Amino acid sequence: MKILLLLIYFIGLVYCKNVKDLLNQYSEFKLEANIDHLNEDDKKMLNYLFKVSDIMDDIFWLESIGEKSDFLKSIKSKDEKEYAKINYGPWDKFTEKPFINGYGKKPKGAKFYPDDITEKEFDQLKNKEKDSWYTLLKRNKHGQLYTKWYHEEFADQIKKAASLLESASKYSTNQSFKNYLKLRAKALRTDEYYESDIAWMDLTNNTIDFIVGPIESYADGFKGIKAAHSAQILIKDLDWSKRIEKYNGMLPQLQENLPVSSLYKQDQTSKGDMYVYYLVYCRGDYNWGSKNIAINLPNDPNVQKVKGTRKLQLKNAMQAKYERILIPMANILVDESQLKHVVFDDGFFQNTMFHEVAHGFGVKFVVTNSSISVRKALEETYSSLEEAKADITGIFFIQYLVNKGELKLDIMDCYTSYLAGVLRSIRFGESTAHGLANMISYNFITEMGGFNKTELGKYRVDKDKMEKAVSELVKRIITIQGDGNKKVAQKFIEKYGYIKDELKEHLDTISKAGIPKDIVFDQDKKNIGI
Repeated sequence: MKILLLLIYFIGLVYCKNVKDLLNQYSEFKLEANIDHLNEDDKKMLNYLFKVSDIMDDIFWLESIGEKSDFLKSIKSKDEKEYAKINYGPWDKFTEKPFINGYGKKPKGAKFYPDDITEKEFDQLKNKEKDSWYTLLKRNKHGQLYTKWYHEEFADQIKKAASLLESASKYSTNQSFKNYLKLRAKALRTDEYYESDIAWMDLTNNTIDFIVGPIESYADGFKGIKAAHSAQILIKDLDWSKRIEKYNGMLPQLQENLPVSSLYKQDQTSKGDMYVYYLVYCRGDYNWGSKNIAINLPNDPNVQKVKGTRKLQLKNAMQAKYERILIPMANILVDESQLKHVVFDDGFFQNTMFHEVAHGFGVKFVVTNSSISVRKALEETYSSLEEAKADITGIFFIQYLVNKGELKLDIMDCYTSYLAGVLRSIRFGESTAHGLANMISYNFITEMGGFNKTELGKYRVDKDKMEKAVSELVKRIITIQGDGNKKVAQKFIEKYGYIKDELKEHLDTISKAGIPKDIVFDQDKKNIGI
C-alpha cells in the first residue's frame, strides 16, 4: 500500500511539474484600445457585446468538454485548472495529449459527435442535416444516430444571446452595424447565417466590429465541418486601415495572375475589403489555445461567391507575437546575415495581411462538380491545406506585386520574415491546422532549396529558389483543392506534414530558451475603460 501511495504521489509531482512547463508556453498579453473617440451609446453597446461574448464562451465549453463549472470543480491543482481554462478541457491543444491524470485520448470530434462514432457509421447515416456546420450528432436511447440543431441544443444560451444582441443594436450609431446585429440575433435563433453574413460583408465605416456565432471548424477533428462558437470584439485602427486601403483595388489582378490554369480560377471571390483593428475581447473557440492574429470571413463559400470576404488584421495581437516570440526565435535560428530582414511592417504584418487576402482566392467548389464545396470534399484534410494555401499564396501575391512595382519593399523582408514565421508556427504541432500547414510549407520549400541551412546550423533563404518554390507550392495546393480528391490530399499531407529530426532539435532548443509558443490574453472590459 505504501509503495502504491508513493507512486501516486510521485506521478502527481510529475504532472504538476509538467503543467508548470506547459503554462510557460504562453506569454500573457493585455488587450487594450483607446476608445475616447466613441460616444456614450457606443460604449453602452459594447457592454452588451461583452455579455454575448461570454455566452459564446459558455457554449464552446459545452462543445469541448461539457459543463464548465462541473469540470473545473473536479480539478484540485491550481496550475492544472489554469491550463485547463486556456485549453477548454484536459487536453493540450498543441499535442492533443491529456495533462490531467485520469483522462485518456481526446475524442477527435470533441462534443459535436458521440465519442464512439466511426467513419463508416457517419457515412452510412441517411440524414442530410449531418453535414451541416450547425448540427450536433447524438444517439437516442437505442444507440441510433440523429442530428440536433445548435439553436435547439443550446436553446437557453442562444435565446439570451440573441436578446442581448437586439438590445445592443438599439445603441449602435452606425445603421449598417445596427442591421447586422439584428440579423445576427435572428441567425443564432435559426442557424441560418447567410443573410447576416451578407450584412456583415456590407460593413465599411463601422468603428466597432463584432465576430460572433459558430464560425471556424478547427475543433472538429473528425470531419472538419462542425463550426464552434466564438466571439471577438474589435475597435478599428483608422490610421492603419487607411494605409492598406490601396490593396482593395488590386484584388482582381491577383486572382487573374495565380500560377494555375483558368479551370482553378473559376470562383471570382477576390472581392471584399481589408481593415486593421485592435482586439479587445476574445472568447470561445477563438480563445482556445493559440490565438489568431487576423481574420478572413465569412467561411460560407456561397457568400464568398457573391460578396467575397473581409480581411481584418488584429494589429495588437500581431505585434505581441512578433515581439515576444518571432524576434527571440529568429535571433537563435536565422542566419545572422539575414536577421535584418526579419521586420514587422514590411515583413510579418504584410505576410499576415496577404495570408488573409489569399483565403478568398482559388476555388471553393470542386472543379468537376460545382455543387460540392472543397471543404466538404476534403473533410478533415481541408483546414490544414487551406491554411497552407493562404500562407504560400499570400507570399506569392507579395512577390507578384513587388515584381510589378506595385509594392515597394525588399522581397527578402517578406521571405525571411516568412521563414521565421514558419518556424514559429510549426511549434503548434501537427494536431493544429496552422502547425501542420507550416510543416507542409517548410518541407516543400526546403525540398526545392528555398530554405536551407548554413554550416553553423542556422536557417536562411535562397532568394531565387524561393521564388520558384512559392509558385510551385501555390499550384500544387490549389490544384489539390480544386480536384477535391481527399486521398490525394492525404498523401500530400503525409509526405510533407511532419517535423524533421534536425528541426525538432532546434525547436527543443527554443523551448529550453524559455521562448513561449503563443500568447494568452489578460482581457476585461475594464482594460478599455468600460
